[in-house]
Amino acid sequence: MSKTILTAIQTQVSHRLAGLVIGCGALFGVSPAFAGAFTPPAGCTGWLTVQARACRVSNYYKCSQDAPGDQWRADFDQEGLFFASRIDAEAQWVESLEFNPSVRQTLDPGAEDPASFTELLNGVDTFAFNLSRDDGGSSKVRGFDRLSGRTVQIDGVSLLETSFEYTEIDASGTVTNRSHGNEYIHPEWRLFFAGPSQTDLGTGDLPIDGSPVEFIFPGEPGFFSTRPVFECDAVLSSYSKGNSDGN
Repeated sequence: MSKTILTAIQTQVSHRLAGLVIGCGALFGVSPAFAGAFTPPAGCTGWLTVQARACRVSNYYKCSQDAPGDQWRADFDQEGLFFASRIDAEAQWVESLEFNPSVRQTLDPGAEDPASFTELLNGVDTFAFNLSRDDGGSSKVRGFDRLSGRTVQIDGVSLLETSFEYTEIDASGTVTNRSHGNEYIHPEWRLFFAGPSQTDLGTGDLPIDGSPVEFIFPGEPGFFSTRPVFECDAVLSSYSKGNSDGN
């Protein structure tokens, strides 16, 4: 799967749009060879690893120096670390870092309609905000999240299903990303997780499914792994955490 498609998946996952900083291997405690163990930056504590479809593993951590409610996610594919993002207590994109090429993207202050996890828990949340990149680019994002009314169980974790739709428009007025589909949220964790969706990056709808398969917690085998295991190749895809049935 190409980096473009993988980045689109990350765009979908909790909707936190792409951006990253190459050379952050030292910052994130990952060796150049990506030996399989992730260490968050100093002052940060890891609490969750998610093995997902589409050959991706995500490690979640919280940092004492951040605002209360902020959370980080670092994403790895078979080539290593390619995305990291920080969200706030309302699950707004605050900043994101993208590798290859190096780009940092941040949420502009004064959003027209800030994303609100709290509003979504009441049924529906609309959002309209702007993003800026440190390479000079900027974009506008408009869309909504809505609870579907369905609850799903994945690896023993209860999640609420959502439907979503959003459009991203660059400074010239060109639509660069139009996505719709389903995601999952955990009300207490205040996190989004990817689901099946359609993403159009300008060449027509592309079906994407980065749904979680396994949730791994501290002390369990595979916690803070940097090796994705599902839908990568026959050997990796045969991996299973403990007695998990992978549902």
